[in-house]
Amino acid sequence: MTAIKDSVALVTGGGRGVGRALVEELFARGARKVYATARDPRTVTHPDAVPLALEVTDPASVAAAAAQAQDVTVLINNAGVASGARYLTSPVADVRRDFEVNFYGPLLTTRAFAPVIERNGGGHLLNVHSVLSWLADGGSYSASKSALWSQTNSLRLELRPRGIRVTGLHMAYVDTDMTEGIDAPKSPPHDIATAALDGVEADAHEVLADDITRWAKGALSGDLAAMYQQLGQ
Repeated sequence: MTAIKDSVALVTGGGRGVGRALVEELFARGARKVYATARDPRTVTHPDAVPLALEVTDPASVAAAAAQAQDVTVLINNAGVASGARYLTSPVADVRRDFEVNFYGPLLTTRAFAPVIERNGGGHLLNVHSVLSWLADGGSYSASKSALWSQTNSLRLELRPRGIRVTGLHMAYVDTDMTEGIDAPKSPPHDIATAALDGVEADAHEVLADDITRWAKGALSGDLAAMYQQLGQ
């Protein structure tokens, strides 16, 4: 079982939305130190967090963050982007941007921090996915999150012998600035953070944080027309 109490955590994208809620919940559970990263660390407002500059797509920035945060035992890959890119109409550069941030970003940070966590006696990796890991919406965001889900499944096997447990967090819409223009039910960020860290402490392989996500995971074994009603029209 992974203990949050007295741990040292690093949350990418820790200045807003789900990331900020995760920082707050880590402290509420007794984390000894929490690094909250952002491209501009001045956006990190939690009074007890350690602000840390990080651009997850830049190997030099990732290496600098890992050199500064040598006491980390829990890594939370939360930073992400939703470009809104569509496969047939958007610039390919926008499609690549989703993958650079949402797939390669977590890979770079995990490669940098896995040795740190291992040297510190082991710990935990939490990757933030999405219900769109399992439900395609016609754009590259869902593909990038699906790829991250696969990455997480592989890392879970690779990191286990090194004393690092791995949890994947999946959720639908959350009430953050990323979903400000969407008219749909949304979970409060605190609820997502609570479910995520419950999963970390239980060493859960996956956390399905809401009803929509649980439906989507269950529907994977069914006929595609059940997930995509357009196919039956």
